[in-house]
Amino acid sequence: MSTELSEQETLRRQAAEQMRQLGIDPYPAPLYEINAQSKEILEKYPNDNSLFQEVSIAGRIMSRRIMGAASFAVIQDSVGKIQLYIKRDEICPEEDKTMYNTVFKKLLDIGDIIGVKGYVFVTQMGETSIHVKELTVLSKSIRPLPIVKEKDGVIYDAFTNPEQRYRQRYLDLVVNPEVREVFVKRTVLVNTMRNFLNEKGYLEVETPVLQPLYGGAAARPFKTFHNTLDTTLYLRIANELFLKRLIVGGYDGVYEFSKDFRNEGMDRFHNPEFTQMELYVAYKDYFWMMNLVEEMVERVALALHGTTKVQVGENIIDFKRPWKRYTMFEAIEHFTGIDISKMDELGLRETCKKLNIPNDNSMGKGKLIDEIFGETCEHKLIQPTFIYDYPIEMSPLAKKHRSKEGLVERFEAVCNCKEICNAYSELNDPIDQRERFVDQLELGKRGDDESMLLDEDFLRALEYGMPPTSGLGIGIDRLAMMMTNSHSIQDVLFFPQMKPEKTMDNNIQEEQ
Repeated sequence: MSTELSEQETLRRQAAEQMRQLGIDPYPAPLYEINAQSKEILEKYPNDNSLFQEVSIAGRIMSRRIMGAASFAVIQDSVGKIQLYIKRDEICPEEDKTMYNTVFKKLLDIGDIIGVKGYVFVTQMGETSIHVKELTVLSKSIRPLPIVKEKDGVIYDAFTNPEQRYRQRYLDLVVNPEVREVFVKRTVLVNTMRNFLNEKGYLEVETPVLQPLYGGAAARPFKTFHNTLDTTLYLRIANELFLKRLIVGGYDGVYEFSKDFRNEGMDRFHNPEFTQMELYVAYKDYFWMMNLVEEMVERVALALHGTTKVQVGENIIDFKRPWKRYTMFEAIEHFTGIDISKMDELGLRETCKKLNIPNDNSMGKGKLIDEIFGETCEHKLIQPTFIYDYPIEMSPLAKKHRSKEGLVERFEAVCNCKEICNAYSELNDPIDQRERFVDQLELGKRGDDESMLLDEDFLRALEYGMPPTSGLGIGIDRLAMMMTNSHSIQDVLFFPQMKPEKTMDNNIQEEQ
C-alpha cells in the first residue's frame, strides 16, 4: 500500500469522526426509501417532464464540481449515473449551513454513498439532473476509488489489471460498470434456460454436492473427510448419476443448475468450481436432445441480443437452427483426410505420430481418438456444430449405438472452437454398465487419474430398471462467455479462484 493511499485513508477516517462530532452518523440504519433509479429517470423524464417531481434516489458519489454556494455531483446507482445539482441554501436549515459548507464540501469524498431527495429538471447544458432538496449521508468510504483520470491524452488510475479486478470484484463492479452488465446477462441466460425447461414440464431438483463416490465424468475430484460419519467424501465432479437415480424413481424429466468441482488445471476456459445445467428426460434419445439444445440456445441468444447472431471475439456466431452435424470420424476425415474409424490402438498411435500429437502409454483408444479430434478439428469449428457418434471407449455412461459397432450414441456441441455441451442416449443396461465401469478401473491401473470408479449403488438402481433416457450437460460459464463476448471464464464468474494474494505476512512466513 502506498504512502499516498495511507494518507488518504487517514483523512477519510478523520472525516468520518468529524461527522460523528457534528451529530451525523456516517453509517446510519439501512432503511432509506427509494422511488426511482437513474436509468428510469434519464429514459422517461425527457418525454414527460411532469414525472419525478418528488424523487428519492441513492448512490455512490463518482465526481464533484464545487462552485461556491452551488455545486454539481454525479452519483452512480445499480443501473447507471445521474447528475445532481446541490444548492447550499436549499439543503441546509436557515441558520445552519453545516451540511453544505462542512459535510458536502469538506467531509464527503468520491466513493461515499448518499441519498438525495428533490425534483428532476434539465440544465442549461441540456443534461437531465436532480435538483437536490435534501441530502443524507448513508455510508462513508474509507478507501479511495481508482477513478480514471486523463491528462495530456494519458489515462491514469484505470482499474484494468485482470488480477486486481478478479480479486476485488466489488471494486471492479463499482468503477467498471460495464462489468455489471455481463452478470446481468448471465442471469438472463440462466433464467431463460430455466423458463424453457419449466415450460416443457421438467422438474428442477437438487442433488448432493458431497458424495461418497465421485462419478458422471472423467475428472479428478476434490477430497475431504466427514468427522461424524468417519468417511472420505468427494466434491461432485458431475451430478449425472444422482439425476439418473431420479429417472429410475419415476420422474419423466429432471434438471439441475449445479456447482461442480474438478481438481484440474486452470486457464481462461477452466475454473475448478464451475456451473453446469444437467437435464435427463425419459423415453428420449440423443437426436431428440440435439433438437432441444438448438431450440434452447437459440432462445437464449434472442433473449440476450434480440437476434441469433452474436459477436464472439472476431467472429459472428449464428445460433439459428439447424446447426451443422458431423460424426466424430467424419469430422476427423474432413479436416485431416485420414479415416481412423477402423484403426486399433497401435494404428491410432501411429496416426498421432504422423500428426505430431503427443501421447503416452496411459492413454487408451478413446483418449487417443479424443486427442486427434481435439488437435485437428475442434479449433476449426466456429459456427455451432454437433459432433456425434463417439467411440465406446470415450463414453462409459452412454448407450451403445443402435446400428454402428464400437460406437455410442453421444454428441457434443462445439462453437467458437470450444465444447459447450455433452449429451447421450443414456446407458440403461446394468450388465453393460458394470462392464464399462470395470474397463474404467483397468484404465485407472494404467495411470489414468481421470478414470471413473465403480458405483455399486448406481448399478443397483439400474438393476431396478431405468427407461430409455437422454441426458445433457451444458457448461453455463462457457456459454456465458460466448453470449457476452468475454475473453476469459474469470470474466463471467463473480469470484474466480485465484492463487493466495501476496501480503507482507505471507512473505515473512515464506522466508522463515
